[in-house]
Amino acid sequence: MGVLDELNAGARADMEERRALVGQDELVRRIAALPATRDPLPAFRAPGIAIIAEVKRSSPSKGALAEIADPAALAEAYAHGGADAISVLTEKHRFGGSLDDLAAVRARVDVPVLRKDFITDAYQLYEARAVGADLALLIVASLSDAELAALHATALDLGLTPLVETHTADEVRRAADAGAVLVGVNNRNLNTLEVDIRTFARLAPLVPEGTVLVAESGVRTPEDVRAFAEAGADVALIGEALVTGGDPVAGVRAMKEAVRG
Repeated sequence: MGVLDELNAGARADMEERRALVGQDELVRRIAALPATRDPLPAFRAPGIAIIAEVKRSSPSKGALAEIADPAALAEAYAHGGADAISVLTEKHRFGGSLDDLAAVRARVDVPVLRKDFITDAYQLYEARAVGADLALLIVASLSDAELAALHATALDLGLTPLVETHTADEVRRAADAGAVLVGVNNRNLNTLEVDIRTFARLAPLVPEGTVLVAESGVRTPEDVRAFAEAGADVALIGEALVTGGDPVAGVRAMKEAVRG
């Protein structure tokens, strides 16, 4: 079993525990009482580079990164630095996250919030919407074509913007076939955890015109942000560099200023 398979299996097991306590009908009732979601695409399409700043305590490749006792305070700092969206890891075993983290972040910031997890079931999308997410990650490598299409449609029905993550040319094709408007190119191979920053530049030309492109993994410096923007990125998703940098406000600001609008 590869790393991604293990992460998917763990996320599904955790989901079933939560579903036994809170059924989908209850999530639907909670969602009905919520305001509309925030649309991230206008900011993502704006001149310059948009930044998704990530609340990330640890990772399978690096282990512990930062304690982050108050994820909402970190998200608020990101927003003050100019982040266009906040990504919150909600997987608990390898990333140390939770849905409580996402709910706390949602209560503190006004920018769109992404649920970043290993989503393979519609229930997880209902959870994301019920705790205040505006976007949800769908990893093409984790899903069949039918599953991807169904989850993409469900996300849209819930008002969520799907960020459809790819790593190969075939996955880019599958994302396009599913109708993805927001496509991430992950420079990290989720089965080996190796990063090749050339992946983005290789795949970006294969993405249909009009798609909003997100560079993921390996974005560590303003120079990296500039290079990915020159290769076609509209958005950079940045976690490790920001949580370990010591000054999240200045860190986000420097990344934003790397590309002038």
